[in-house]
Amino acid sequence: MVSSAKLKSVDFYRKIPRDLTEASLSGAGLSIIAAVSMMFLFGMELHNYLSISTSTSVIVDRSSDKDYLRIDFNISFPALSCEFASVDVSDVLGTNRLNITKTVRKYSIDKHLRATGSEFDSGPVTNMLKHDADNDEEYGEGSVALNGRNFDRISHQHSILVVNFYAPWCYWSNRLKPSWEKAAKIIRERHDPEIDGRIIMGRVDCTEEVDLCRRNHIQGYPSIRIFRKGSDVRDENGHHEHESYYGDRDTDTLVNTMEELVAPIAMDSHLALEGKSGKTEENAKRPAPSEAGCRIEGFVRVKKVPGNLVISARSGFHSFDGSIMNMSHVISDFSFGRKINARVMSDLKRILPYIGVSHAKLNGQAYLTDPEDHANVTVEHYIQVVKTEVMRSSHQLIEDYEYTAHSSLMHAHSVPVVKFHFELSPMQVLITENSKSFSHFITNVCAIIGGVFTVAGILDSILHNTLRLVKKVELGKNF
Repeated sequence: MVSSAKLKSVDFYRKIPRDLTEASLSGAGLSIIAAVSMMFLFGMELHNYLSISTSTSVIVDRSSDKDYLRIDFNISFPALSCEFASVDVSDVLGTNRLNITKTVRKYSIDKHLRATGSEFDSGPVTNMLKHDADNDEEYGEGSVALNGRNFDRISHQHSILVVNFYAPWCYWSNRLKPSWEKAAKIIRERHDPEIDGRIIMGRVDCTEEVDLCRRNHIQGYPSIRIFRKGSDVRDENGHHEHESYYGDRDTDTLVNTMEELVAPIAMDSHLALEGKSGKTEENAKRPAPSEAGCRIEGFVRVKKVPGNLVISARSGFHSFDGSIMNMSHVISDFSFGRKINARVMSDLKRILPYIGVSHAKLNGQAYLTDPEDHANVTVEHYIQVVKTEVMRSSHQLIEDYEYTAHSSLMHAHSVPVVKFHFELSPMQVLITENSKSFSHFITNVCAIIGGVFTVAGILDSILHNTLRLVKKVELGKNF
């Protein structure tokens, strides 16, 4: 066995007997300063170890989402009816998708941007509506001319009032006019308003009766509305819940539709029986917008090339008066790429405080013009998108799209629109989180302790020897 004496011979830290050591005030002061310095430097080193360092590089886009990019949006239009609001997408490669409905939802809203009901039903997209063949046959006028003075009175006299809101300059209104008047004449003959009183067909010239058409939220011509008397009266002012008709516009179809509307109503009762109409035109009649505004929300997928997302009033069988179209809007959300949940975004903020600042630059922005000012204004947003990837030390990859946006308002030569022109950068920003070694942290802590201890010892030795020298000099002078 190795003796204890031999073991003691390898002791690097040999002890001096306590009786041979001497304490001093200068040594005590330096010891306190050294301890405080050690604690301070240890705290700085610990903070540096716990903090996150990153490195940034710019590389060619290598997105995992390949050739397509998702755009999420939530935009409110106080003066655009859901009846005609359309979301279209186009790009420089020739892609042109009109009236996207599968991933888009619409809600009628009031002027305060509050939803006034459930999701607006856009119904099936109709590619062709039937009209009467063009002919020179005299058709006369079978419908009743309505205006702001007699509209409420006539609507209360009949169980059902079907109205054609039209404009004389509109091509589709002129296509509808012959069949409408023929159908109205046939219905008048079958159901005399003076004797029967269950149904009557009317017409409103929206170029003359602007206020009446605005009150009924008419934005496209011709718009056919079905008003029912009775349980659908909302208040004493005579406002009615009503339906829009989107079916064929030939005489036979119109007459059949009117007969289906009047069939459930008994001769001695002028109250409409809700939900009793026939099935042949079931898809052609839907609730009309209860308010003039519309909130459009959802998402679209676009190719990663320069393109446009356009929101406008669109219909293949209606005309629009651009001078009264108001495309004011408030953007609640407009973002690119997959949504990052709140927890992950919070972690990203800890790594890079500026991440997410330009993630949704348009959010909360309002582009409003006076609803009474029919300035025919188109609003264009020019957006440049850059992808940012953050590689965590845990090898978790987080993708984010940031963008800059510039907007302009200009007078439109036709129907105004809101256009989002987007362009994606071919480069992307790669941010890598650099992990720190625990062994490196321990090494630095040891270096701090040893370094401060050594420097304090040197300073104490210098100070002690200086004081001794001063005392010797003073003693020499005394003798």
